[in-house]
Amino acid sequence: MRDEGHSMERHILVILPHPDDEAFGVSGTLAKSISEGAQVTYACLTLGEMGRNMGFPPFANRITLPAIRKKELEESCRAIGIQDLRVMGFHDKTIEFEDQEQLDARIEGLLKEVDPSLVITFYPGYAVHPDHDACGAAVIRTIGRLPQAKRPPVHCLAFSKNCEEVLGKPDVVNDVKVFLKQKIASIQAHRSQFQAAELMGNGKTKEKELQERFGRERFWTYRFS
Repeated sequence: MRDEGHSMERHILVILPHPDDEAFGVSGTLAKSISEGAQVTYACLTLGEMGRNMGFPPFANRITLPAIRKKELEESCRAIGIQDLRVMGFHDKTIEFEDQEQLDARIEGLLKEVDPSLVITFYPGYAVHPDHDACGAAVIRTIGRLPQAKRPPVHCLAFSKNCEEVLGKPDVVNDVKVFLKQKIASIQAHRSQFQAAELMGNGKTKEKELQERFGRERFWTYRFS
């Protein structure tokens, strides 16, 4: 297991399907990398417009939710320090049914434009939600077609119950305790989706408990065959 003590990344490309996917699993890592000089491009495939949550108590509806979630995503990016957000315009809960050639072509275009030193996405098959798995599969498929020497490393998020049993322990574990402020602000930005006060223990959770819960982010480096 490798603990990233100092990021030497030049440009990180994050490809995830929904607003809020970045908040719990990668926001601390991104804030840390940005503080160390990395650029970050976040390509969010959808606006999560089919999400079931409409706020607590509800303040959104099916018509207003996409615009609300876009604003929440932008707020989360500001909290993290991300300046390059790409909203890709695909449809929520249908990534697995998108035309693969079109989806892959959009991802290939990003790779050519950004030339990332690292890509972060979901580990296909081990990320619970069909959109997560389909997003990760498209990223892996597209990068896998590149010549081996031109493939950027891919760090994958996984959280299915069997992920460690099948994949082993994560080989990259980032300590992001110093960046908890940014991470919690990222989570709280998505107020239509989370009761952040409950996540944070209604303000009663001690700093040590927050560090234990949110202070490390885990990734599996994808091994191309």
